[in-house]
Amino acid sequence: MKNLGLKAMIVTMAFVLLLAGTFGGGSTATAAEAPEINAEAAILIDANSGKILYQKDPELTLSPASMTKMMSEYLLLEAISKNEIAWDDKVSISETIHKLSQNRSLSNVPLRVDEKYTVKELYEAMAIYSANAATMALAEHLAGSETKFVEMMNAKAKEMGMTEYKFVNSSGLNNRDLVGNHPAGGPEEENMMSARSTGLLAYTLIKDYPEVLDTASIAKKTFREGTSDAINMENWNWLLPSLVYADKYKVTGIDGLKTGTTDLAGSAFTGTAKQGDLRLITVVMKTESHEARFREASKLLNFGFDNFESQAFVQKGDKVKKDSTVDVVKGKDKEVTVAAGETFSVVAEKGAESPYEIGYELDKSLLTDDGELTAPIKEGDQVGKVVLKSTGENFGYITGDKGSSVPLVATDSVEKAGWFTLSMRAIGGFFGGIWTSAADAVKGLFS
Repeated sequence: MKNLGLKAMIVTMAFVLLLAGTFGGGSTATAAEAPEINAEAAILIDANSGKILYQKDPELTLSPASMTKMMSEYLLLEAISKNEIAWDDKVSISETIHKLSQNRSLSNVPLRVDEKYTVKELYEAMAIYSANAATMALAEHLAGSETKFVEMMNAKAKEMGMTEYKFVNSSGLNNRDLVGNHPAGGPEEENMMSARSTGLLAYTLIKDYPEVLDTASIAKKTFREGTSDAINMENWNWLLPSLVYADKYKVTGIDGLKTGTTDLAGSAFTGTAKQGDLRLITVVMKTESHEARFREASKLLNFGFDNFESQAFVQKGDKVKKDSTVDVVKGKDKEVTVAAGETFSVVAEKGAESPYEIGYELDKSLLTDDGELTAPIKEGDQVGKVVLKSTGENFGYITGDKGSSVPLVATDSVEKAGWFTLSMRAIGGFFGGIWTSAADAVKGLFS
């Protein structure tokens, strides 16, 4: 059996697997025709792999308005996960935030200077009702000031791999609405992102902190229930069950995520829904009305669910019939078998015989100069990755990767050989080399 080594730092073994030939039959189908989307920019993403299924002007930079709050949510949930803050922490309200919270022409819940609010209360107001002053209060609590929080937002965007973005405040308002208290940028600036960067933000948020959907899916809740400040919060995502457009533009499984509206942004929406094993994320930017953003988002989500499905393309433990071992040095065994460490699910068009290319790549940091692994190796150790690439029309992946991947792991253990075994191998190699040289010399006499 061949091995994956032999003088390569990363050895890629590419071979085409036809869905029909390898994983069962299916009739050939033409590519599904995407709907016409009436938005300045839009994108549709598989939330599992990050594969882009549709895009329209994905790099056009526009205002995301309150879709900005997805970054504020990410930083908050990250801080919670690191135990830097807690849900029951008490948050004080500054006079500036108090005044802004009284402006009901903006999305707000009323906040008092003489009251303290839990992080959980303010987070729910932000995630359900898009409360702007509540978002700013959380930013101050987390970073010490909204200015420092905006610095964190921009740093995190860079870390995520976003390429078209600029954050000047935590809420997504136009800076003019902050009446001279904007933390960054000019007095008329807004946050800016492309559909691609917004999609990457939503993808990363859901992947790292799926619990965000527990709150984003709440249709209605009362803020400070039982107090004189009680206010009914209705989620601005009007596709959620029981809300304004739930029946007119029905999307089964809708449970998030964030709307956005300003004069510059128009009406924008990042939506997500799950049906079976498939979760999709869509972003539509700068539509002409509140209704239009839900209409266009529902078109894309339903297009995705109607025409694509999640398929287990490679099962955990699957090996390739050829080239499924790697050379090992300094081990009791001279090779180790490798296989997929996880089930490899992909999104493919329903009924189509879509060809995919599978690549097995070894981790070059683990290899010797001769492309071998060094013992000891434990069963389950990751030695590389299995990469899946589409060979058909492909918009790529929201992460910028050329393909999605799962770990390539050793299926058994190879213990380190003792000094005696290694010595005998060295002696055998030495005399084997002498014999080969002598044989070559004799052969030369008669050639």
